[in-house]
Amino acid sequence: MPSPKVGVGVFVLNKEGKFVLGKRKGSHGHGTWALPGGHLEAGESFEDCAAREVLEETNLKIKNIRFLTATNDVMVTENKHYVTIWVACEMVDNQAVAENLEPEKCEVWEWVTWEELKRWAKLEVVERTDPGYRALFLPLLNIVSRKDLISKDQFQLTEETALILFQMIETKGRKCAEH
Repeated sequence: MPSPKVGVGVFVLNKEGKFVLGKRKGSHGHGTWALPGGHLEAGESFEDCAAREVLEETNLKIKNIRFLTATNDVMVTENKHYVTIWVACEMVDNQAVAENLEPEKCEVWEWVTWEELKRWAKLEVVERTDPGYRALFLPLLNIVSRKDLISKDQFQLTEETALILFQMIETKGRKCAEH
């Protein structure tokens, strides 16, 4: 197996507390649902990577980017190993719509709730034949399945835009200037 790569996954939250999720295609994890994100480039900060990837993939501009946690994601069948950095952020324009700017990599973007994501993670283990089942990309499944990493109780309301942010209980997070 090759050396691990660093990826960044981004919870882009709207004013209703939903976040954007896309159906992957054309690479590892084809057919699974994942957050916007991608590879961290040399010398790039997590926040800059998140802003760049979200803009490239969805045309959404983001701000108030906060570190959540990291996961160790070994994809045995695909012979890949990633350390995924998870961040949460708000949209600069609450009226903006997620566009599919990389149709060769993503079928569609949809806004989903934390409850929906948790349900799909549970179905991954219990019942994949359920009509509401959606296969989650392994790194996303890893963060949703681990109770010690993040939960709905960790949502907080920001004063600046009244949008919901994920925050780790013990992590203050890092705030980045608007991109």
